Amino acid sequence: MKQIPYWLDTAPALPDRSGKDLPDEADVVVIGGGLTGLSTAYHAARKGARVVLVEKDKVGSGASGRNGSMCTQGLTIGVGEARKRYGQERARELYDAFREAVDVVEEITRTERIDCDFHRAGRLGVAFKPQHFEGMRATQRDLADNFGHETRLLTRAELKSELNSDYYHGALLDPLSAALHVGKYVHGLAEAAERAGAEIHERNAATGLTRLPGGGFVVETLHGTIRAKQVMAATDAYTDKAMPWFRKRLINVGSFIVVTEPLGEERAKSLIPNGRLVVDSKNIGHYIRLTPDHRLAFGGRARFAPSNPASDVKSGDILKREMTEIFPQLAGVRIDYVWGGMVGFSWDRLPHAGETDGLYYSMGYCGHGVQMATYMGRAVAEMMDGRPEANPLRGLGFPKVPVPFYNGTPWFLPFGGAYYKAKDKLR
Repeated sequence: MKQIPYWLDTAPALPDRSGKDLPDEADVVVIGGGLTGLSTAYHAARKGARVVLVEKDKVGSGASGRNGSMCTQGLTIGVGEARKRYGQERARELYDAFREAVDVVEEITRTERIDCDFHRAGRLGVAFKPQHFEGMRATQRDLADNFGHETRLLTRAELKSELNSDYYHGALLDPLSAALHVGKYVHGLAEAAERAGAEIHERNAATGLTRLPGGGFVVETLHGTIRAKQVMAATDAYTDKAMPWFRKRLINVGSFIVVTEPLGEERAKSLIPNGRLVVDSKNIGHYIRLTPDHRLAFGGRARFAPSNPASDVKSGDILKREMTEIFPQLAGVRIDYVWGGMVGFSWDRLPHAGETDGLYYSMGYCGHGVQMATYMGRAVAEMMDGRPEANPLRGLGFPKVPVPFYNGTPWFLPFGGAYYKAKDKLR
């Protein structure tokens, strides 16, 4: 069993982008080599800016290479909550941005000829409880009437044609959500950014930022300093103590994934016949999909603990047990991969992007990072170019931190996790 992300292990080998000399100055310095940073670098370089990206490890080594490899539409908070908070017009704008984000990923893969298995697989939101299905019925009407989005409601009997499991009580099918191989996508986007003129410096962490009186910053890194007219913080759940303002505004939650041995095409399709992306309605839920080589990837918040080798193995054991509760026919199947990573959540469960004290940022994707990180990288490049209206999240400032003296270490998560797991058990 490999304790590395399947997506990175099965992507083409990365070139070594470490050990290069930093230039003395740049128009834009991007801190972080995940999808947000790579997209920002790509789009800013295409506009003619001299871009330098610094990454403390390898590109895609954080959340961008450790996720479920899904490009799914929809708001984490749901359209009803969005309308309650912001009104119908603003809620529709936000929903449209999340929908357009999937289009942006597709456009980049096509324009840059990134071979990453992108396809509109469709997303099955499956109902863990009968009342969840009734909520989906109301959501379907709301999406059609107020958000211009047609979905399909599947009863428990109809769901059998999409998912070979008796575990759920129906589903809401969104046909436009997409699947991709995120490891190949990260690699392809890095290469596209370099073709556009961006420089990528790996294994070179940013260690400090100094705002200059006349504008711009000096960025301190492990291997030298660089002066930048503009700086983009693209670190999300992997934000370290060099940027404490962002750390306290994010809750970093562990998420874990197991991937089975190859099942063969026939057996894999017997589980999810049309290859849908599956996300369940539990409070502590699961996300499930087939891989391009006919394995099953099964993820979730197995434990509210940091990711490390010992923790990942324990989480993998939990996930395998839960996987066979949903798919009893997989009892005895070998697990070939297990890994964990961190997901950045904001306190209001929406992404946030903008500028604070001259520093640009986008983070807190709340589980929608593949498409929204790509989309917001493009938006931030436009903002840096003098178009603040390009930010679909404008006006959504980070909410007040509700926990006194919080410094970015979510000590309270095990208690919250126990509460929500108990709620899930109450059928």
